[in-house]
Amino acid sequence: MSGQVRIIREAEMRAALDMGSCIDAVAKAFADYSGGRAELPAVIHLDVPDHGGEIHVKGGYIHGGEVYAVKFASGFPGNVDLGLPTSDGVVVVFSARTGELAAILLDHGFITSQRTGAAGGVVARCLSREDSKVVGVLGTGLQARHQLDALAIVRPFAEVRIWGRDEWVPSARQCVEELPERPGMPEGATYALSGSVEEAVRGADIVITCTASREPLVDEAWLSPGMHITAVGSDGPGKQELDPRILAHADILVVDSRPQCAERGELQHALDLVDADSIPELGEVVAGTVPGRTSPEQTTVCDLTGVGVQDVAAAELVLKRAVEAGLGEALEL
Repeated sequence: MSGQVRIIREAEMRAALDMGSCIDAVAKAFADYSGGRAELPAVIHLDVPDHGGEIHVKGGYIHGGEVYAVKFASGFPGNVDLGLPTSDGVVVVFSARTGELAAILLDHGFITSQRTGAAGGVVARCLSREDSKVVGVLGTGLQARHQLDALAIVRPFAEVRIWGRDEWVPSARQCVEELPERPGMPEGATYALSGSVEEAVRGADIVITCTASREPLVDEAWLSPGMHITAVGSDGPGKQELDPRILAHADILVVDSRPQCAERGELQHALDLVDADSIPELGEVVAGTVPGRTSPEQTTVCDLTGVGVQDVAAAELVLKRAVEAGLGEALEL
């Protein structure tokens, strides 16, 4: 046994895992997953009802990889009132050859946020129109920022409309004020708060939903030909952001994982309207075995619940780059 484990902290991970590289790594991971080249356990979901918290445990192994990983990620929305971050987490990485502990990534939820944003980038690259300029974003938290970080790489947008449950709360105003200052945002793009979900959605080329809603926010009547929707927020039983008819009537409906979306995603609310077994997975679109958008008039939807291979791919990339750059602290066991 090596008797040594590398401890990598959030700041070092941010230096090692840029969004462009994460998009490419996550895209390959989706293709491997849908191609049967990955091992994934069932998601463990733990609620802490006394404090409104939820914890997800995800993990996996991608065939041919040097490591496997298990991630613990938590969300406590009430932390806003305490002046604390709403998300936290840690990723534990092991050698796929020996099972030895290789690294502990003290990411405080960064890998989850980054790989989820990267998944949105993969989706937009496959399903949105190349000339997309107007973006509607529902949600004002960290994921709204990460989604736009990724989108800016694949679709240089010109206008962003942000909707939060209360447009005057500090988090909503802060989101709009911060976005123009984030590295990589398209030059000259505008950012503004929308007074309603409908105002943010109508006429948008791309709509991104990243809230914790448990009821439909987006009505089918607000959609227009050529629009693309990336649904991110529904990642647990009971969560919902879209009118189920949107999934039923989309020209192209894609999911990151058929079984997982049927249990945890937007798909859980539309099982009586669609044939879940026939819905293509994102990895199939990435691999080219299923076509993505083929016409500018198509309405496209992708249901993202977050698959463990995303965490494995991101963690393996972080560890590889950390070792190459001498980042992190090596501890003797």
